[in-house]
Amino acid sequence: MDRKIAILGAFIVISLCLMSSEKQQVEAAPGKGYLDPASTNYILQPPNITTGQERFFCLARGRCHFIFLTCPKECPLRKPPLSQTNVKACFADCSSRCETTCKHRIPNCNGYGSVCYDPRFVGGDGVMFYFHGANGGDFALVSDDRFQINVHFIGTRPEGRKRDFTWVQALSVMFDSHTLVIAARKVAKWDDHFDALSVNWNGKDIIVPTEGDAEWHDGEEAVAVVERTGLVNSAKITILNGLIQMDVKVVPITEEDDKMHGYNIPQGDAFAHLETQFRFGNLTEHVEGILGQTYRPGYVSPVKRGVAMPMMGGEDRYRTSSLLSTNCASCRFQRPITFTEEKSVPLKLAQA
Repeated sequence: MDRKIAILGAFIVISLCLMSSEKQQVEAAPGKGYLDPASTNYILQPPNITTGQERFFCLARGRCHFIFLTCPKECPLRKPPLSQTNVKACFADCSSRCETTCKHRIPNCNGYGSVCYDPRFVGGDGVMFYFHGANGGDFALVSDDRFQINVHFIGTRPEGRKRDFTWVQALSVMFDSHTLVIAARKVAKWDDHFDALSVNWNGKDIIVPTEGDAEWHDGEEAVAVVERTGLVNSAKITILNGLIQMDVKVVPITEEDDKMHGYNIPQGDAFAHLETQFRFGNLTEHVEGILGQTYRPGYVSPVKRGVAMPMMGGEDRYRTSSLLSTNCASCRFQRPITFTEEKSVPLKLAQA
């Protein structure tokens, strides 16, 4: 009898959780459907009263179905205070991994899908490479059936060099009829307390709050979510419930870097630029782009191994006419038929 009562009690608890799932779903993972088999398909539970560790009730199918997960003591919170950028956050994974882990919420420039420095890539295959680009040039980073990500380069060319030093100043994410632009504002002198991160949604600048959940999303469907991971200059962006996820940070060229590499950065410009790390879900096997191609099944990198700066070609295949253009020789993404013209998002808005 006691066993039957215990089973009945557990069934009631689970039923109550499911009854409230529709209301809590947006807080857990905006826009997800009931029992979506995604790692972030959970209901956020009240934290442990004693330790403050946050907890999750998993809804995803599989071995984590209806399992409670608890954040480790080393990282009890999903969202540490924005002022504590060096503190690791708790990440819950309700997929087959069924675990919580501690991670920094900033780009890992040595991790898969990272684009940092001048610019150095780590592909989906784990191979590191560089890409020349051009000062003022725009290129397709990833182009697939459902979306395209372009990047805009800024750069310098010291006397005697045949090519530019380049950095990613802005990126655009285009999907359906939407466009999200993330950019580093132009600043004369770097200030760690000034927010040089610019966000533009469908042609309008947006302000990401620093209070509460410190996030902005486009509406009830939440197809685009921008969440601050620091008081200034860093954010996590999620598109279409995890089809695209990226960590972004704005950084300057330091005097030490300038002297070491001979960039010859002009006076009155800190050359603020983006460091990014991407994660993708459900890419097709034909995905294109400087970075996108490295995620194809069976992809073999053509770059020369064992050299200091292995170079990836493809400037001619991936160059676009603007940051918001989906046209390049190898691009796959096409706007819907109902989409009329590119919405103009002047880069001066991001650089002011």
